[in-house]
Amino acid sequence: MGEYSVIADVSASLIKLLRERMTPDPIPQPELIGLCSPVDKGDFYLSLFLYSVRESGDSRKTQMVSRGTGEIQFPPMTVDLHYLMTVHSPAELQSRALDEQRILGRAMQVLYDHSVLRGPALVGTLAERNEEVRVVMESMPGDALLNMWNFADTPYRLSVSYVAGPVMIDSTRVKTTKRVTERDVSIQG
Repeated sequence: MGEYSVIADVSASLIKLLRERMTPDPIPQPELIGLCSPVDKGDFYLSLFLYSVRESGDSRKTQMVSRGTGEIQFPPMTVDLHYLMTVHSPAELQSRALDEQRILGRAMQVLYDHSVLRGPALVGTLAERNEEVRVVMESMPGDALLNMWNFADTPYRLSVSYVAGPVMIDSTRVKTTKRVTERDVSIQG
Protein backbone atom coordinates (compact mmCIF):
# COMPACT_ATOMS: atom_id res chain seq x y z
CA MET A 1 0.00 0.00 0.00
CA GLY A 2 1.21 3.50 -0.58
CA GLU A 3 0.78 7.17 -0.18
CA TYR A 4 -0.79 9.32 -2.89
CA SER A 5 2.69 9.63 -4.46
CA VAL A 6 2.74 5.93 -5.36
CA ILE A 7 1.70 6.62 -8.98
CA ALA A 8 4.73 8.89 -9.45
CA ASP A 9 6.88 6.27 -7.69
CA VAL A 10 5.86 3.60 -10.23
CA SER A 11 6.70 5.96 -13.12
CA ALA A 12 10.08 6.83 -11.57
CA SER A 13 10.82 3.14 -10.99
CA LEU A 14 10.10 2.28 -14.63
CA ILE A 15 12.29 5.13 -15.90
CA LYS A 16 15.09 4.11 -13.50
CA LEU A 17 14.95 0.52 -14.81
CA LEU A 18 14.99 1.57 -18.46
CA ARG A 19 17.83 4.04 -17.89
CA GLU A 20 19.95 1.43 -16.09
CA ARG A 21 19.39 -1.31 -18.67
CA MET A 22 19.34 0.60 -21.98
CA THR A 23 22.44 2.77 -21.74
CA PRO A 24 24.94 3.10 -23.30
CA ASP A 25 23.49 0.73 -25.91
CA PRO A 26 21.16 1.31 -27.71
CA ILE A 27 20.64 4.74 -26.07
CA PRO A 28 23.86 6.69 -25.36
CA GLN A 29 22.80 8.56 -22.18
CA PRO A 30 20.25 7.89 -19.40
CA GLU A 31 18.84 11.43 -19.74
CA LEU A 32 17.53 10.51 -23.20
CA ILE A 33 14.88 8.27 -21.59
CA GLY A 34 12.08 10.04 -19.75
CA LEU A 35 8.46 10.68 -18.86
CA CYS A 36 6.49 12.82 -21.29
CA SER A 37 3.70 12.88 -23.80
CA PRO A 38 4.79 11.59 -27.22
CA VAL A 39 3.94 15.06 -28.55
CA ASP A 40 6.31 16.80 -26.11
CA LYS A 41 9.20 14.39 -26.60
CA GLY A 42 11.98 17.00 -26.45
CA ASP A 43 15.34 15.25 -26.89
CA PHE A 44 14.16 11.87 -25.63
CA TYR A 45 14.94 8.74 -27.62
CA LEU A 46 12.40 6.78 -25.54
CA SER A 47 9.41 8.24 -23.72
CA LEU A 48 6.96 6.77 -21.26
CA PHE A 49 3.54 8.41 -21.02
CA LEU A 50 0.95 7.57 -18.36
CA TYR A 51 -2.23 7.83 -20.42
CA SER A 52 -4.75 6.12 -18.13
CA VAL A 53 -5.32 5.13 -14.51
CA ARG A 54 -8.08 2.58 -13.95
CA GLU A 55 -9.44 1.02 -10.80
CA SER A 56 -8.51 -2.66 -10.64
CA GLY A 57 -11.68 -4.54 -9.72
CA ASP A 58 -9.90 -7.90 -9.70
CA SER A 59 -7.43 -6.76 -7.03
CA ARG A 60 -9.80 -4.57 -5.03
CA LYS A 61 -9.43 -4.86 -1.25
CA THR A 62 -12.59 -4.91 0.85
CA GLN A 63 -11.34 -5.54 4.38
CA MET A 64 -10.61 -2.76 6.83
CA VAL A 65 -6.97 -2.42 7.92
CA SER A 66 -6.12 -2.50 11.63
CA ARG A 67 -4.11 0.54 12.79
CA GLY A 68 -3.43 -0.35 16.40
CA THR A 69 -5.82 -1.06 19.24
CA GLY A 70 -8.39 1.66 18.65
CA GLU A 71 -8.42 2.44 14.93
CA ILE A 72 -9.19 0.78 11.64
CA GLN A 73 -8.51 2.27 8.21
CA PHE A 74 -10.67 1.89 5.15
CA PRO A 75 -9.16 -0.41 2.48
CA PRO A 76 -6.80 1.07 -0.12
CA MET A 77 -7.87 1.95 -3.65
CA THR A 78 -6.31 -0.47 -6.13
CA VAL A 79 -5.42 0.85 -9.59
CA ASP A 80 -3.66 -0.24 -12.77
CA LEU A 81 -1.47 2.27 -14.60
CA HIS A 82 -1.49 2.26 -18.41
CA TYR A 83 1.62 3.58 -20.16
CA LEU A 84 2.45 4.31 -23.77
CA MET A 85 6.11 3.70 -24.57
CA THR A 86 7.20 5.57 -27.71
CA VAL A 87 10.47 5.61 -29.65
CA HIS A 88 11.89 8.85 -31.07
CA SER A 89 15.10 8.08 -32.94
CA PRO A 90 17.24 11.02 -34.09
CA ALA A 91 18.84 8.87 -36.82
CA GLU A 92 18.85 9.90 -40.45
CA LEU A 93 15.73 9.00 -42.43
CA GLN A 94 17.44 6.05 -44.19
CA SER A 95 18.18 4.26 -40.91
CA ARG A 96 15.56 5.73 -38.54
CA ALA A 97 13.03 2.88 -38.79
CA LEU A 98 15.65 0.21 -38.04
CA ASP A 99 17.08 2.28 -35.19
CA GLU A 100 13.62 2.74 -33.66
CA GLN A 101 12.93 -0.98 -33.93
CA ARG A 102 16.24 -1.78 -32.18
CA ILE A 103 15.44 0.65 -29.35
CA LEU A 104 11.89 -0.66 -28.98
CA GLY A 105 13.08 -4.28 -29.06
CA ARG A 106 15.57 -3.62 -26.27
CA ALA A 107 12.99 -1.74 -24.16
CA MET A 108 10.52 -4.60 -24.56
CA GLN A 109 13.23 -7.08 -23.61
CA VAL A 110 14.06 -5.09 -20.44
CA LEU A 111 10.42 -4.89 -19.33
CA TYR A 112 9.86 -8.58 -20.11
CA ASP A 113 12.95 -9.62 -18.13
CA HIS A 114 11.87 -7.39 -15.21
CA SER A 115 8.14 -8.05 -15.32
CA VAL A 116 7.91 -7.78 -11.53
CA LEU A 117 9.57 -4.70 -10.05
CA ARG A 118 10.80 -5.28 -6.50
CA GLY A 119 13.60 -4.42 -4.11
CA PRO A 120 16.25 -2.05 -5.45
CA ALA A 121 14.31 -1.51 -8.70
CA LEU A 122 11.70 0.50 -6.75
CA VAL A 123 11.80 4.09 -5.50
CA GLY A 124 9.84 6.15 -2.96
CA THR A 125 7.06 4.61 -0.90
CA LEU A 126 7.18 1.44 -3.00
CA ALA A 127 10.75 0.82 -1.85
CA GLU A 128 10.02 1.84 1.75
CA ARG A 129 7.16 -0.66 2.01
CA ASN A 130 8.88 -3.41 0.03
CA GLU A 131 6.05 -3.56 -2.54
CA GLU A 132 5.96 -5.39 -5.87
CA VAL A 133 4.59 -4.06 -9.16
CA ARG A 134 3.85 -6.24 -12.20
CA VAL A 135 4.58 -4.84 -15.66
CA VAL A 136 2.81 -6.50 -18.59
CA MET A 137 2.53 -5.57 -22.25
CA GLU A 138 -1.05 -4.60 -22.98
CA SER A 139 -2.67 -6.21 -25.98
CA MET A 140 -4.14 -3.27 -27.84
CA PRO A 141 -5.69 -3.44 -31.32
CA GLY A 142 -3.89 -1.39 -33.95
CA ASP A 143 -6.80 0.99 -34.46
CA ALA A 144 -6.97 1.71 -30.69
CA LEU A 145 -3.26 2.57 -30.71
CA LEU A 146 -3.72 4.80 -33.76
CA ASN A 147 -6.68 6.54 -32.08
CA MET A 148 -4.41 7.49 -29.18
CA TRP A 149 -2.39 9.53 -31.68
CA ASN A 150 -5.31 11.79 -32.61
CA PHE A 151 -3.83 14.86 -30.97
CA ALA A 152 -2.12 17.97 -32.32
CA ASP A 153 -1.81 16.57 -35.87
CA THR A 154 1.19 14.55 -34.73
CA PRO A 155 2.20 11.69 -37.03
CA TYR A 156 2.12 8.21 -35.50
CA ARG A 157 5.36 7.01 -33.88
CA LEU A 158 6.30 3.44 -33.06
CA SER A 159 4.64 2.73 -29.67
CA VAL A 160 3.71 -0.10 -27.32
CA SER A 161 1.31 -0.07 -24.37
CA TYR A 162 2.09 -1.50 -20.92
CA VAL A 163 0.09 -1.98 -17.72
CA ALA A 164 1.77 -1.62 -14.32
CA GLY A 165 -0.01 -2.72 -11.19
CA PRO A 166 -1.86 -3.39 -9.14
CA VAL A 167 -0.88 -0.29 -7.20
CA MET A 168 -2.54 0.49 -3.89
CA ILE A 169 -3.25 4.03 -2.71
CA ASP A 170 -4.01 4.22 1.00
CA SER A 171 -7.31 5.63 2.14
CA THR A 172 -7.15 8.57 4.56
CA ARG A 173 -10.42 7.55 6.22
CA VAL A 174 -9.94 6.10 9.69
CA LYS A 175 -12.58 4.85 12.08
CA THR A 176 -12.18 4.53 15.84
CA THR A 177 -13.25 1.28 17.42
CA LYS A 178 -13.52 -0.15 20.88
CA ARG A 179 -12.10 -3.52 21.71
CA VAL A 180 -14.22 -6.13 23.38
CA THR A 181 -12.97 -6.29 26.96
CA GLU A 182 -15.73 -8.30 28.65
CA ARG A 183 -17.85 -11.20 27.64
CA ASP A 184 -21.11 -12.26 29.23
CA VAL A 185 -22.07 -15.86 28.55
CA SER A 186 -25.20 -17.40 30.00
CA ILE A 187 -26.43 -20.92 29.54
CA GLN A 188 -30.09 -21.66 29.89
CA GLY A 189 -31.27 -25.10 30.46
